[in-house]
Amino acid sequence: MSDQGAATPRQPWIGLLALATVLLASAAVGFFAYRLLLPPPPAHTVTVPVQPALGAPDITVPAEGPPPPPKVPVELPDIRLPGTDGVVHNLADWKGRPLVVNFWATWCEPCRREIPLLKALRRERVADRLEIVGIAVDYPDEVRKYARAHAIDYPVLIGDEGGLAAVSAFGMETVLPFSVFADREGRVVALKIGELHQDEAELILDRVREVDAGKLTLPVAREQISDGVRRLRTAHVAE
Repeated sequence: MSDQGAATPRQPWIGLLALATVLLASAAVGFFAYRLLLPPPPAHTVTVPVQPALGAPDITVPAEGPPPPPKVPVELPDIRLPGTDGVVHNLADWKGRPLVVNFWATWCEPCRREIPLLKALRRERVADRLEIVGIAVDYPDEVRKYARAHAIDYPVLIGDEGGLAAVSAFGMETVLPFSVFADREGRVVALKIGELHQDEAELILDRVREVDAGKLTLPVAREQISDGVRRLRTAHVAE
């Protein structure tokens, strides 16, 4: 699919809005039950500023209708959190590499099911220099213990305090899991809400690879991801 010209300043947000709507609809039934169960963060929690969406319109939905799609930032926000290694990391530390930022918690069953897939993706796409960064909205001791027990070999950041602000920085509520896909320039390509499945991950990461190679622009990649996710969802329902 060829590119049809440069996007206007309003188009990046519109493309992300449409894509987020599709990926929100593809989430497994019942994932909203996995709302954050942690107590409110203490008063000294660091707030991460939310990057305003470009040209964002007001979004309203009927009271009984589905939730509105998130207002996804165009680029990865400035998030700084401590890792399991005790060092404070910024998402910008991985700029120059395609990135999957996975929000999870040790008590979240679909989050736990994703971990083997995330480890495999990182291993299988080493030629692309793909990095997975987990952001655990959970207690530090629980995260470190779980990461050791399950041999998580990608960076894990701990958001027992700043995690809520990190979630908000992506325009999200405290529902888990969700995964953000970014190209090597730090531009958000897609945001998948709910458990990530292998066919979805491969579809999105193949488009990210083509964006990084200059074969696709972001609008075209997002359109292909939207169409592809719809097809996958239809196929899954038919199984």
